[in-house]
Amino acid sequence: MTETAIASQNTLRPVSKTGLENLAATAKASPNVVKSIKIKTVCEGQFRNLNYVRDLPEHVIDEPPSLLGQDTAPNPSEAVLAALGSCLSVGIHANAIVRGITLTKLELELEGDINITGVWGIGDLSEKRLGFTDIRAKVNLEGNVSRDCPF
Repeated sequence: MTETAIASQNTLRPVSKTGLENLAATAKASPNVVKSIKIKTVCEGQFRNLNYVRDLPEHVIDEPPSLLGQDTAPNPSEAVLAALGSCLSVGIHANAIVRGITLTKLELELEGDINITGVWGIGDLSEKRLGFTDIRAKVNLEGNVSRDCPF
């Protein structure tokens, strides 16, 4: 895609390159710093849970009716994939900005394989793993970048 074509398209909301450089400098200065992230999860009933993060409004996690939930929010597995997709998106976007790449589109599609029978207490956990066994991500991005880009 040419620079002119990119300029005529809407770019993603900008992130401060200086801010990213400052974050990188801080990380380089203290590469072994480990931070703890805290949330609080409260089961409201059935499989509906309220999750509290920082001072934000509650984040609801629920199950669909086929899994005995009220279908009011993503289920835990969907939330994990959404969080992973968001994490990958942040990393791709930040790396693009630092490299001077302007993105006009950044979309990720994630899917994961999970055997849920162990969750309901009916599976032999010596043979079945709880959680995802495989996760696949497909990235669709557009901007002033070639297929040979290193990330």
